[in-house]
Amino acid sequence: MYEILTVAIAITLTTSVFVCVKWRNVRCVGKTPMSLLAFSAILFTSGLDVGLIMFPLVEFPVYATEEAYSFTNPLAIEFGFWGFLVWAFYFLTTFYFCVVEPKLGLFQYRPIRWINNLIIIATCAFTAYLFLSYVPSYIAGISLFQQYLLVGLIIFIGVFSSTDIRYIKLLSLGSSALFIVLTLVMLGASGASVSGYLESMANLTGYFENIHRFISPISDYHGWYLCWWFAWSIMIGQFVARFVCGLKTWQLLIALLVIPSVAIALWFSTLYYYFYNSIAVTGMLRWAMVTLGVIFVINSLDSLIRLYTDNLDLGVERLGRAQYVLGNCLLLGTLVLLYQLTPLKIEWVGLVVIGLYVVIYSLVFKHRKKLRDSFMLAEDS
Repeated sequence: MYEILTVAIAITLTTSVFVCVKWRNVRCVGKTPMSLLAFSAILFTSGLDVGLIMFPLVEFPVYATEEAYSFTNPLAIEFGFWGFLVWAFYFLTTFYFCVVEPKLGLFQYRPIRWINNLIIIATCAFTAYLFLSYVPSYIAGISLFQQYLLVGLIIFIGVFSSTDIRYIKLLSLGSSALFIVLTLVMLGASGASVSGYLESMANLTGYFENIHRFISPISDYHGWYLCWWFAWSIMIGQFVARFVCGLKTWQLLIALLVIPSVAIALWFSTLYYYFYNSIAVTGMLRWAMVTLGVIFVINSLDSLIRLYTDNLDLGVERLGRAQYVLGNCLLLGTLVLLYQLTPLKIEWVGLVVIGLYVVIYSLVFKHRKKLRDSFMLAEDS
């Protein structure tokens, strides 16, 4: 499986470079363009979830002790699993849905349409299941009933938020602001000096010095992460492409590589300072992290629910609010239980997505003349 994953990553990254060079000045405009600030917030919060907030403190000790990660420091490893290069996947799909899909309409083909939406639904449910799996480590002493109750509430809020794009925008902007505030509060509570924090952040250079190592799985766990990002890639590109505000291709690439990565780098550097100096995160700080993590899960869910319900024409306008909320809650709740009770894994979803990439690449190549002519017409006009 990892051989397939490595080849898929190499092809995807190569295509991203090719697109950025070949069509660098093509303007990318979504169906509902928003300001760069709103676009950045939606991109950041839709493409990440509670793992961003909670995983590093658990994973730093693993990266510090296991041989597979010994080539650099734990902060560089963590950043490599979440930041910079992996966002090139999202750039490629965002460009595709802004520029290529309107010309070719490949995702309107019935088999592709249904496979794509099944992937979205499965990954949406996995986001809720992942939170369910890790919530005992976030909230000490929580009972099994309380776990299911909390996840059910999160699903309900995510479904309700998806009923109106204004809720998604407000939630994305609000959670982005809370993320910045929490980063500053955590940094202040750590007692770090400016030089101490910058020293912590300097460990990020270990990622860029070893960036080539992150193209293929470093370990089984890294392979799981990469399958997770592949599972997200098409649907995140499909969703955030709606809000692109006329950026040129090269500007879109920089935005997707840099904007989320800067926020991730600042947060991870703060948590790494806690880890490196053996500072415990307890009390209100831990509850603040859990709360923001929950909001991030809701952000992820509402964007994905909005996407697949729009794609399938099963929105509020057609079903009514009550049926829409009830139907989606039952669907996602059932799938969360399937992840819990069956061998269903996100790696399977990632492999299906890679297969879908193969189909789309083949069809784009088949229709390359039509695509080339449409670009020429656009340049002439």
